[in-house]
Amino acid sequence: MYEYIRGKVAEAAPTYAVIDVGGVGYRLQISLETFTAIEHAGEAMLYTHYVVREDAQLLYGFATKVERELFRLLISVSGVGGNTARTILSTYSPAELQGIITAGNAVLLKNVKGLGLKTAQKIIVELTGKLTALGTDAAATAAGGDADEAVEALVMLGFAKGAAEKVVRAVVRENPSASVEELVRISLKRF
Repeated sequence: MYEYIRGKVAEAAPTYAVIDVGGVGYRLQISLETFTAIEHAGEAMLYTHYVVREDAQLLYGFATKVERELFRLLISVSGVGGNTARTILSTYSPAELQGIITAGNAVLLKNVKGLGLKTAQKIIVELTGKLTALGTDAAATAAGGDADEAVEALVMLGFAKGAAEKVVRAVVRENPSASVEELVRISLKRF
């Protein structure tokens, strides 16, 4: 129904955002990945997914189309609802999640809070082969490898892994062609 919503970020929290469009505030359920992308933005455009249930009407917002498509694939799996899919996308970036599913690593996927091994296995079985349409190209894969190396370097310098991952992800979004050294240098300035 709604492709995207663009407007002023009236409020942003780790689980939701309120986007003001011409004086109307739209509350969207978001992942931590999307929160990181918009938390300091004055304006944002979020791709949406609209869910109508018997007891609620919900709008989910995503910083990228790839994240939205992953969400849609996840909720297509029986037993995975919107909140579970959002939790998965909050735990792993789209590239990491695609890697986990492609590798068939149910044990790693099971680390998501509230997700059991059987559901993790079911997600992998049902989504294997469906991810090629999302178009992860060689440049994105290379950027993911550089980001991993930058995170490792920051951890070796004494930074917490979670904090390092968050900062490096934000830097990669702003500088997708940055080398490992540049990612580390820019990330250090943000701590």
